[in-house]
Amino acid sequence: MRKLKVVKIKRLTPVLALATLIAAFGSSFQYGYNVAAVNSPAELMKAFYNETHYSRFSEYISEFSLTLLWSISVSMFPFGGFVGSLMVGPLVNRLGRKGTLLFNNIFSIVPAILMGTSKTARSYEMIILSRLLVGICAGLSSNVVPMYLGELSPKNLRGALGVVPQLFITVGILVAQIVGLRSLLATEEGWPILLGLTAIPAALQLLLLPFFPESPRYLLIQKKDAAAAKNALKRLRGWDDVDAEMEEIQLEDEAEKAAGIISVLTMFRMRSLRWQVISIIILMGGQQLSGVNAIYYYADQIYLSAGVKDQDVQYVTVGTGAVNVLMTICAVFVVEYLGRRALLLLGFSVCFIACCVLTVALALQDRVSWMPYISIVCVICYVIGHALGPSPIPALLITEVFLQSSRSAAYMVGGTVHWLSNFAVGLVFPFIQVGLGAYSFIIFAVICLLTTIYIFLIVPETKGKTFVEINHIFTKMNKVSDVHPAKDELKDIPLSAVEL
Repeated sequence: MRKLKVVKIKRLTPVLALATLIAAFGSSFQYGYNVAAVNSPAELMKAFYNETHYSRFSEYISEFSLTLLWSISVSMFPFGGFVGSLMVGPLVNRLGRKGTLLFNNIFSIVPAILMGTSKTARSYEMIILSRLLVGICAGLSSNVVPMYLGELSPKNLRGALGVVPQLFITVGILVAQIVGLRSLLATEEGWPILLGLTAIPAALQLLLLPFFPESPRYLLIQKKDAAAAKNALKRLRGWDDVDAEMEEIQLEDEAEKAAGIISVLTMFRMRSLRWQVISIIILMGGQQLSGVNAIYYYADQIYLSAGVKDQDVQYVTVGTGAVNVLMTICAVFVVEYLGRRALLLLGFSVCFIACCVLTVALALQDRVSWMPYISIVCVICYVIGHALGPSPIPALLITEVFLQSSRSAAYMVGGTVHWLSNFAVGLVFPFIQVGLGAYSFIIFAVICLLTTIYIFLIVPETKGKTFVEINHIFTKMNKVSDVHPAKDELKDIPLSAVEL
């Protein structure tokens, strides 16, 4: 008779829960916080730039030069994110996932000190440099945290824990909006403290994360340390019988043994990774080019046109941030029930409809008295849609659709697309808005629609599947051998193109 295999339900243990919270709070929270921290004190900081320039040269900065200087200060963050994304592969392969997160805190604590003391030092250059450094921190954390949590999690919790980084990004944005209220730290004396607070989560992560396990997959597949990987799994799962999961990781190791660490250039040349790479580029590009930053850019104007008083707009903005947090919490709980594909389709579809209706509402708001209220509803609906799918799911999918040998390169590609798209929208949208006005959102609606169609036609469901099972789905899509396709392909690629 065939022996029945006892399957244990993988539960959320205290070690796994705390590792998730510490990694996400110490890294993802900082990303969100630094996105929003400079918004509230922007005018105060510009005044500081002007006063500092006057103290040096006895003349104020011209309006154009001040705008340019502030634009550089703001855009240094996404540029730093791009630089951080390029650092992902080398760092996670050399230092490990946990080691990279610990190292990354350098790019948070140092700029926090610089920003906190910039006013005393009378140096706006310290702020510009700090924005670059916290951007690098965000670029690394936005890629490494999902990778780390995806590799720590059992398959039945991978979706929920994979959404946690995005949840902490939204919490970071909300906290920055709250402490950035004019009644709190958005003041003449308070804005350096507001910027410097980003050191707190970094310090806590430095103190606590060393007590938690490294990724078992990294330990076994890349470090070849089976004993350490098994011990890490025992701590994470809360029991000693982890042989089945060790066997699954070893199966992945066997499938990847000939591949070594695949570089970005090699990944683009491999037929067995073709649809995975295309999907990640489209999803990460669609995430940023769908207009999420433009919605936030336009939100204040929409609220003002609906009759919200200027001094009250900041509170409405905080309310929008709270909606973002609540919907991301919903995504954490439903992603394992509805699946990744369903949330992506739902999210991008809602964003498409919201952009279309918002275009009509903005075009008619001067002629129809109640149209500004429709605009507010569209903003809220867009935020809900984006929080459910486009914001949290793409980074989770990178962990799921790539095996160990190509995962770090995939995060470099996904992160690069994410940050360059972010930078492009920030740079180009003000000009689009001047040229197209209310019709700007038609562009974003088209991008949302095209991304939705691509997901419907191409992206498979990955819920409840092991990494190897997901890889088998893509080997069929890529029409390659179902047995070690990477091994066969790498024979035909020069050794110099592969990082061994």
